[in-house]
Amino acid sequence: MEKKSLLGVSLQELQEIVAELGLPKFTAKQLVEWIYLKRCPSFDLMTNLSKNTRAILDERFVVGFSAPENVQTSSDGTKKYLFKVSEGYVETAFIPERERATLCVSCQVGCKMNCQFCQTGKQGFHGNLTAGEILNQIFSIPEYEQLSNFVFMGMGEPMNNYDAVMRALEVMTSPWGLAMSPTRITVSTVGIIPFMKRFLTESKCNLAISLHSPFYDERVKIMPVEKTFPLNEVLHALRQHDWSGQRRLSFEYIVFKGFNDTPNHVKELAKQLGSLRCRVNLIRWHAIPDVNFQSPSIDEMVRFRDALNNKGIIATIRASRGQDIDAACGLLSTKKM
Repeated sequence: MEKKSLLGVSLQELQEIVAELGLPKFTAKQLVEWIYLKRCPSFDLMTNLSKNTRAILDERFVVGFSAPENVQTSSDGTKKYLFKVSEGYVETAFIPERERATLCVSCQVGCKMNCQFCQTGKQGFHGNLTAGEILNQIFSIPEYEQLSNFVFMGMGEPMNNYDAVMRALEVMTSPWGLAMSPTRITVSTVGIIPFMKRFLTESKCNLAISLHSPFYDERVKIMPVEKTFPLNEVLHALRQHDWSGQRRLSFEYIVFKGFNDTPNHVKELAKQLGSLRCRVNLIRWHAIPDVNFQSPSIDEMVRFRDALNNKGIIATIRASRGQDIDAACGLLSTKKM
């Protein structure tokens, strides 16, 4: 019988497991502390559990931590970790900055969305990660204690692995788990409307929408999801939500020289986003094989940002990090594995 991992299991589920095994009720609280607060890798090291309790747990379960199999370090300090998971391999990017340290988390092996500009999408889809495999990316890197922010912008579409992502978020934000503020966590989506609506109701974490063009005929060329969930319907759903609290809404916008950075794009973005309290994150295109886009210059990025700002849209340019190790936006892929 394959042993089940306890990493990713909630306090309530641990209470049910403990009751089923006939163990003392307080064992669930002890397990939560050992797993999520102390990151203990083995039942043998959980010294305030009786030997009998440890033996019973060890017979049916594993804690679930596994170290990364490889790490690459960029010249700018970004690190890319490779993790073995049940469906293959995933990559995770650690991005240190002066006042924060962000982890870019993956939720799938590959991706179904097949966005033209994304190396992960070129890999195809190979499977969903479990909540434990998502959380292991956080708990099992040496920089764990430094982490202050999390973005679900690695490999995969979070809304296509909704249940596992939500289970991971519960552990991250619950008082018995990491007790992270939801405003330090951002989940990205191309706009899978049914799950996006659920996310807005069932979570308090920030939301980021992959936008990349305000025009249907352009967006559909680079993002096949536009056929199923058009941007105008995504925006309509977002307008129905109350954004008056601390939760942030942002739009990710990869800038392709001469394709989506014209005055017409500025005008249309202002028209479509003007009624939303949001921010636009501009990302310089990172070239991948067999895709015929060009990267804009820094000056062109600045001009586009300023034009949006002048229209009342808060736009910022996201610094490119880890490009020399293929850890920058859109470059994560384990196809070679």
